[in-house]
Amino acid sequence: MSSAQAKIFDNTRRISSFAVASVVVLSLVLGSYIDNSSMTWQVIIALVALAVGIPHGALDHLVTLPRASFSRMAIFILVYIAIAAIAVWAILTWNVIGFIGVVIMSALHFGIGDAAFITEGDRANQSNHLSPIAQLLYALSAGSLPVIIPLTNERSTSALSAVNKDLVNWHGGLDSELMAAVLFITTLATLVLAFSKRWRDIADLLILSALALLTPPLVAFAAYFGMWHAMRHTARLTLNLKSSQKFISENRPARAFRQAVIPGLPALVGTFIVSLLIGIQTPGKLSDEYLWLSLVVVWALTVPHMMVTAKLDKAALR
Repeated sequence: MSSAQAKIFDNTRRISSFAVASVVVLSLVLGSYIDNSSMTWQVIIALVALAVGIPHGALDHLVTLPRASFSRMAIFILVYIAIAAIAVWAILTWNVIGFIGVVIMSALHFGIGDAAFITEGDRANQSNHLSPIAQLLYALSAGSLPVIIPLTNERSTSALSAVNKDLVNWHGGLDSELMAAVLFITTLATLVLAFSKRWRDIADLLILSALALLTPPLVAFAAYFGMWHAMRHTARLTLNLKSSQKFISENRPARAFRQAVIPGLPALVGTFIVSLLIGIQTPGKLSDEYLWLSLVVVWALTVPHMMVTAKLDKAALR
């Protein structure tokens, strides 16, 4: 694989790690000077992060159906939207069960995607890959930390209440056990990675642990989704997009990465327009309920997105 591809993966990993670490520091600073009951600064950070992350899923059709006819593309889009709509309906109809299902899918998708990103980065740099057991443990911990931990700490109660009070006890009182299980898996993954001298992978887990444990639930999930998962998934898209491969062959990694971003910009613009309309309708404050409903939609979109990217993940982890 070319040096340009290696630069894309290395730079994306460096930038995403720095971005999330910066959010942790910013949250600690703002949390020290602003009343904990204030959600405004949390909502602002979360909305920006979500807006950055949403476009990466808009490229699924380009990867899945690169040469599809208009009719096949239309069918794909309709099915994609239908699956997401069903997921939203399931969460809102069977509140707790639907919510648990999407949380599990999100954790698996995020973790497997991150492990695949690291594996493809190793391949690009022609370095040794993670062992199968290390891949499994890293995927479980990297996916669970930003999803499950924020939903089991005490600060999640008020946030979940804004969506639906039934979701506050979604864990059935096993919040401490779930948190302990995630931290145990993370510790085990860290030990296995240390045995293999995978210090950079350990650094990633430490950053994700800090994000999950030290920032509010809204900020933790949104920052991970937009500044970590979406960035790394976009880097992976450069392996499959012809427009990106053209610039990789010309040793222009930055241009190749931009080619994987540009097709998703309409989704980004749409997100900002919707956020602006909400801001106009609620002058003087941001709607906490709207943000959490947005999170529900993002989680629901993970269902068809995960189905589409499963094939790519499987190939990457071989």
